[in-house]
Amino acid sequence: MPAVMLAPEAPPLVLEPSDEAPAKARRYLTDRFRELGHADDFVGRLVVTELVTNSYRHVGVGHIVVRVLPDVREPLTVIEVWDESSALPVVQGESDDAEGGRGLLLLSELVHDWGVRPLNEEGKVVWARCAR
Repeated sequence: MPAVMLAPEAPPLVLEPSDEAPAKARRYLTDRFRELGHADDFVGRLVVTELVTNSYRHVGVGHIVVRVLPDVREPLTVIEVWDESSALPVVQGESDDAEGGRGLLLLSELVHDWGVRPLNEEGKVVWARCAR
């Protein structure tokens, strides 16, 4: 049987909800993409920025945890953002008058797929799978 190569396990990034959180998450994602051998992290940086920003703006308490890992079944990378709120994100409808609320709509067009995994113990994980 051939040996199975596993991607290096990286510790998650734990963030305080703040204005600095998205920039720290982007740096973490860039480092993880480099470790995983991915040359282009543009979409990943947009995704992690949106998810972390949503967590700190709409939850604002507790911690935000970010993980970036390879999807072992497909050539995709999974970005996960956990927060302590059980409130699920809502994709806003398109509106020319709205000043915000388009992030998840944009995210849905950029990634392979995304979703939310409510947790029994506390909070939720919002995840997105991006092409490598």
